[in-house]
Amino acid sequence: MVENLGSFRRDRYCGEVSLEDVGREVRVCGWVHRVRNHGGVIFIDLRDREGVVQVVVEEREDPEVYEKAEKVRPEWVLCVRGEVRKRPPGTENPKIKTGYVEIKAKEIKVLNTSDTPPFPVEEEVNVSEETRLKYRYIDLRRESMKENLLFRHRFCRITRRFFEEEGFVEIETPFLTRSTPEGARDFIVPSRLHPGKFYALPQSPQLFKQILMVAGFDKYFQIVRCFRDEDLRADRQPEFTQIDFEMSFVGEEEVMDVAERLVAKLFKELLGVELQTPFERVTYDEAVSKYGTDKPDRRFGLEICELTDLFKESEFKVFRTAVDSGGVVKAVNLKGKNVSRKEIDELTEFVRGLGGKGLAWIKVEPGKLTSPITKFLSDSEIEGILRRTGAEEGDLILFSAGPVNEVHRILGALRNHLGEKYNLADRSRWDVFWVVDFPLMEWDEEEGRFVSLHHPFTAPKEGDEEKLKEALNVKDLEERKRIVHSVRARAYDLIINGEEVGGGSIRIHRRDLQEVVFKLLSISEEEAREKFGFLLEALRFGAPPHGGFAFGLDRMVALMRGLDSIRDVIAFPKTQKGICMLTSAPGEVTPEQLREVHIKVAGET
Repeated sequence: MVENLGSFRRDRYCGEVSLEDVGREVRVCGWVHRVRNHGGVIFIDLRDREGVVQVVVEEREDPEVYEKAEKVRPEWVLCVRGEVRKRPPGTENPKIKTGYVEIKAKEIKVLNTSDTPPFPVEEEVNVSEETRLKYRYIDLRRESMKENLLFRHRFCRITRRFFEEEGFVEIETPFLTRSTPEGARDFIVPSRLHPGKFYALPQSPQLFKQILMVAGFDKYFQIVRCFRDEDLRADRQPEFTQIDFEMSFVGEEEVMDVAERLVAKLFKELLGVELQTPFERVTYDEAVSKYGTDKPDRRFGLEICELTDLFKESEFKVFRTAVDSGGVVKAVNLKGKNVSRKEIDELTEFVRGLGGKGLAWIKVEPGKLTSPITKFLSDSEIEGILRRTGAEEGDLILFSAGPVNEVHRILGALRNHLGEKYNLADRSRWDVFWVVDFPLMEWDEEEGRFVSLHHPFTAPKEGDEEKLKEALNVKDLEERKRIVHSVRARAYDLIINGEEVGGGSIRIHRRDLQEVVFKLLSISEEEAREKFGFLLEALRFGAPPHGGFAFGLDRMVALMRGLDSIRDVIAFPKTQKGICMLTSAPGEVTPEQLREVHIKVAGET
């Protein structure tokens, strides 16, 4: 029954057949979406990349074609030749592009048959992600998945056109480079020609794009693959895509302006949404203080309230101890939800799961306050809590006390959890803003050293360079921390609906300043020379002031499509365990292959 294509050539995509084709003979190819046999008349919905068209086969008109159509099943591959005609009045389907026409079949060729798919293609069904990824070629036939990838294609096309019009040059950077400490684990690749040595897949093109600025290319961009061997979740993949650009002779304003205009263009052309530019700017300190995170979702309230000063003389030991030890007491007010005691216990367990000791709370009920802690609080403390949190009947006040970073981390996560649990976000709006004035470095207690908040090539604010040099000469660690923590970075992150979609900075372009930063980060001269020697060398030869930005393309596309996982906008993603269900990668290789790259697997005899 299966036939060859022969001289048959399509002249239309299924989804492009229109009223303009009425009366014409067309040839289409595609997959059978569904078949409906009405006895004497068979309707075949034929599907390709551009959409679905209805094919009609009438027994009395062409018994031979009808006999062939009776055998057709979903997901068979067909060629159809026929005449386009209007659908009879009352049978139109305005929900699809071809809903006013149909093809009266004159010839059908069966190019291939199909087994029954592991899940239906013609409808959105509840099927496990493992099954979807294993049969990704079936999954990608579904309308929603097809639209995700076509949307991504249009996203990339608009991006490339934008940068070309702005005078940027697209330049590719290497995939096989050397391992550099950039915050995540590298994927390493053994070298056959150099025994015992390894390449690393790039976590980003950071160093290369800076080198391109030193080389004088002035404006570079790239839609580039990046690789990080880190724990996975919905918005992470071991290989992901960035929109990367860099510019010379610029400051923050110029870089942020380019990023804003690109985002506005994408939203306008893809979603028909007009974003107001310039985007609002929020300082790092304000974001963390109000929302507990530097990437807040501001589509709902639940701002964190400062209560520390109320408990300087408190008799409530938990709060007083936190204040006396230099910590803080803060709270969020969940308004009007009349939360049950069972739900409060669940929230307490959520906080414990974050590493918190528990969750203090006060429930405002008609004519009374319900709480295990009010008996320890004075009337003035209670009055102050209610006033500052704006508490009213039906509200639930949730507290955290301790070191400031811990309190912000816990309340920030709790705030996001409450926003999701009670669907608080206004999903009709796009909240787009910059977070600026980040600290350049922070102290890592576990490692016992300063670490970059972004990366070690981020420039400090103008005027703060001397503070870094001063800190190097201070022996007292606490004083050094105080000085370093006062230094702000020339960095900027773009936040959309609580997601960090990109970040960038003005880079250090002077070798002397870069060496100071390396020293404060406890990167020795030997390590700096080994890991970044080519960059330090390049900075000796007339490096211009420069800066740039990188968007997470997968995350941006998922966000604009209203999806929770970036896996749904990547053609062949990995699972949360880093496995490709389609190919079963990673897999074993032969002993011969291992010998060629001079590797012996641990445990081998």
